[in-house]
Amino acid sequence: MDSLNLPLPSFLAILLHTDDQDQWPPEATLLVAAHHGNVRRLKEIAKRMDVNGKGVSSMLRRTAYEGMNALHAAAGGKGMLPICRYLVEEVKMDVNKRDTFTGKKMTPLQHAVFGGNLPVVRYLLDHGADLHQEGDLECHGKFTALHTAAEKGRCAIAKFLLSRGAYVDGKSCHVTPVHLAVFGGHDSTLKILLDHNADPNKGADLSTPLDMALRTPSLSCLKLLIQAGAEVNGIRNPLAAAAQEGLTEAIKCLLEAGADPNTPDVFGRIPIELAAVYGTSEDVEILFPFTSPIPTVTNWSVDGIINHMKLERKQLEAMRVDRYDAGLFSNRSLCWLCIGDGRRALRDATWCNILRPKWVKAYFQKAQALMLLKDYEQACNTLAKGLELDPLNDEADKLYWEAMELKNGSTEAA
Repeated sequence: MDSLNLPLPSFLAILLHTDDQDQWPPEATLLVAAHHGNVRRLKEIAKRMDVNGKGVSSMLRRTAYEGMNALHAAAGGKGMLPICRYLVEEVKMDVNKRDTFTGKKMTPLQHAVFGGNLPVVRYLLDHGADLHQEGDLECHGKFTALHTAAEKGRCAIAKFLLSRGAYVDGKSCHVTPVHLAVFGGHDSTLKILLDHNADPNKGADLSTPLDMALRTPSLSCLKLLIQAGAEVNGIRNPLAAAAQEGLTEAIKCLLEAGADPNTPDVFGRIPIELAAVYGTSEDVEILFPFTSPIPTVTNWSVDGIINHMKLERKQLEAMRVDRYDAGLFSNRSLCWLCIGDGRRALRDATWCNILRPKWVKAYFQKAQALMLLKDYEQACNTLAKGLELDPLNDEADKLYWEAMELKNGSTEAA
């Protein structure tokens, strides 16, 4: 459960197994008072807690519950400026102290952004909050206040942060504000970021914003990204992804933007094949005029492609009886090689290689498929990996030097 997706009092009631605040620790009730912006109540609780007589302000500066202090609670709560002023100007609380309550190490500024409290955001920045300070976005690295605004779709706050000099692509090399806006389907926030020259192609763990738009899915975000110059022929093959997910409108949009329908995915499948298996006949019809004929499909028509892929899928279903048997993929890869279908040979050899990464034969067959496709450089790289496992494998060694010779020949010809 994400503590930030519930009002603080509700989350504390769950955490403490009761909504009777009289049974709560005073530190927890102090946070609730801060959340509601009740300065009088806040002072009363702090005064009762101050058994050593160091004063209310000292007690408030030192008090936290589950890693959250009064300023975190106030900034992310009802958005009351008076309590924030009191805590910052009179109590002298640190405006850049990160919490440990959320697991994200958020600052008061980030809490205010998450809660949509623009006046508090402005106040904190005017009183020393660090606009660029980073918290932790769980498995995705560092995030700033602008990341938080993008994640929650806070348009007005995003505009304000950018006007104050926020880095539109974030500071780190991980997930960007654009990724988070797309993930949430916040097209208005995305447009603001793109209008401020956010990079529509910046990747995170090999995933671009365009990939994210297809996974969400959000057609409006997809269109905005393409208009901003997103690469439609990226490494993860967006058109193939759209075809596999049956995203008809996305397929149209990507084709209009120049996506190549003849580029295979990592397993050698082109978009029309994926559409025939996972999408609809409409998707196949859309892709058909743009797709080059596949030699192994004898009836090159919409119905012919669908029937061909149905038959191939039945073969795959039969293989799933023992889908972890690398030998099955190896044998079928060899069959594809024999009939000259390098694309499918590469797909099955790749699966074989994944299932048995220490089997030299898998590297050998993958290299054979790559050579059939005239990708001699990758064939050399693949064979080199195989020879690391078995340096004395004569068959792999011979093919390596053959691939190297062809690679050098093609380079000289170019």
